[in-house]
Amino acid sequence: MRTLGILLVIAIAAAVFRLLDPASATAATAETALQADDPRINTGDDRVVMLVAQWCGYCRKLRSDFDGARVAYHLLDIDTPEGARAMQALGARGVPVTVIGQDVVRGYDTRALNERLIPLGYRVY
Repeated sequence: MRTLGILLVIAIAAAVFRLLDPASATAATAETALQADDPRINTGDDRVVMLVAQWCGYCRKLRSDFDGARVAYHLLDIDTPEGARAMQALGARGVPVTVIGQDVVRGYDTRALNERLIPLGYRVY
């Protein structure tokens, strides 16, 4: 029991020192910074980027929906080097992935897409 108490005190002290250390704050900020290939770097608050694959049925449906509503978007095919790097930067594992401003919508989630597109003046769903 005494050993557990000592370990607990050491863990708390380490956490306090980590919080007070300016170098760890810099490291945390660097972790939250966007990677070079992250599409959010160029989307600002209102641009749209869609990551798709030629073979994906939901991707074709999403593109058709966006085209029908005249949504202005940039398309990235994940089977190209640029698209693959964007997928990796986002930590995405499936398509479609839609970046709207700084928000990422994974999959064919019409509710989430609508919530982000309506403020931009698009009525898709």
